[in-house]
Amino acid sequence: MFDLFSGLDIWVAVSLLLALAFVLTFEFINGFHDTANAVATVIYTKAMPPHLAVIFSGIFNFLGVLLGGVGVAYAIVHLLPVELLINSNTAYGLVMVFSMLSAAIAWNLGTWYFGIPASSSHTLIGSILGVGLAHALISDIALSEGVNWQKAIDIGLSLLLSPLAGFAVAGLLLLALKRMWGGSKMHETPETRKEIKGKNKPPFWNRVVLIASAMGVSFVHGSNDGQKGIGLIMLVLIGIVPAKFVLDLNSTTYQIERTRDAAIHLQEFYERNNDSLSEYLALGKNGTTELPKKFHCDAKLTEPTIAALLKTLEGVTDYEQMSEAQRTQARRYLLCLDDTAKKVSKLDNLPKREVADLAKLRKDLTATTEYAPFWVILAVALALGIGTMVGWKRVVLTVGEKIGKQGMTYAQGMSAQITASIAIGLANVYSLPVSTTHVLSSGVAGTMVANKSGLQFSTVRNILTAWVFTLPVTITLSASLFWLGVKLFV
Repeated sequence: MFDLFSGLDIWVAVSLLLALAFVLTFEFINGFHDTANAVATVIYTKAMPPHLAVIFSGIFNFLGVLLGGVGVAYAIVHLLPVELLINSNTAYGLVMVFSMLSAAIAWNLGTWYFGIPASSSHTLIGSILGVGLAHALISDIALSEGVNWQKAIDIGLSLLLSPLAGFAVAGLLLLALKRMWGGSKMHETPETRKEIKGKNKPPFWNRVVLIASAMGVSFVHGSNDGQKGIGLIMLVLIGIVPAKFVLDLNSTTYQIERTRDAAIHLQEFYERNNDSLSEYLALGKNGTTELPKKFHCDAKLTEPTIAALLKTLEGVTDYEQMSEAQRTQARRYLLCLDDTAKKVSKLDNLPKREVADLAKLRKDLTATTEYAPFWVILAVALALGIGTMVGWKRVVLTVGEKIGKQGMTYAQGMSAQITASIAIGLANVYSLPVSTTHVLSSGVAGTMVANKSGLQFSTVRNILTAWVFTLPVTITLSASLFWLGVKLFV
């Protein structure tokens, strides 16, 4: 890890340290901001003592980050347009990262202070969109090209639909529990159980399910939200010390050969589908394998880009053999080819079988660019896990008592947590970022409606207000900071 500072100018090394500290601070805040939702029900129902709940939740968040992969991490990264990812210099990259993180941290701390269950996912995505849009305005390019809008739409839909699904599924699950075990003790609240039975803890099996589902939420939260921090750190490292991180220097000869083979097979794929793709990709119409001196990603330059990549990787068995400039160029070509392939896969005239083949080629093509060193994953896991263990009280009270007009029953807690763990787990499978806060809060609200407990509309209004304003506020704030930073420092 520490060799990444070798050979750096002092100002670059200090900037790198600050940038890494900002990312880990964001993840630390995310820990006590979002993960409070994961332990809210288990603490409120007295299934676990608060100190024990947050410690175990921190451990499961830690494990979730370690075992979660990097799919969600790069889904977040690729919200930014490929041109910004492949052509930004060190100063530009620093301004980009500091603008995003400053906006995200400010909004997260504000909503946490007022005990509002707001979403760190929304916050981060709004900050990234703000930077992309500001970059478009500064660079005089169309706003439609300032953000990867297809990826933004996919993520937006997952963030919109997951709370609605959480509301409906948790409510239905509670109704099913009431139908099958209507007279069970699981439908008591902690207050009524204490008054009638003089007991603080829920019945044994209810307690087991509450604890297991809370730890499940913590694990999938760590996997989903931890990857966002991993993606941000990789943006920092690639932007500031590209020589060491534009490609995975630990790639084996086999992995490099697989990348090279993917480029060859991609060329064959396009030739095989020449009739439907020749116009979009200008296949066979360039008459040259030369690229412009200043590289830019253009679908009509796909053939020359593949040729340039193969030439760059010719005879390479270890990325350490390549110069910094060669590694940077190879990454640019790989990102561009992947971006073009992704757009090609959306075309209507491509058979489904070919779309499936293209998805496999894309995976091989990006195997050595979409990665994260173990120390990055470990650092994010520690920041998120430690953050989980502090600052949880404000949000726990909101989730447990202020969403519904009555206290939460054990069955409601189980229904909301089981729904949240499944929903976030499925999002991880499909590499989609979702909000633990919104899925769990909406699940609790769904159980309140199903239980005919009624909702406290002041709290619901606060949550919805935060949901509505998170994107515009963070977009505006990060865009303003980015514009100011570029004017002052770039």
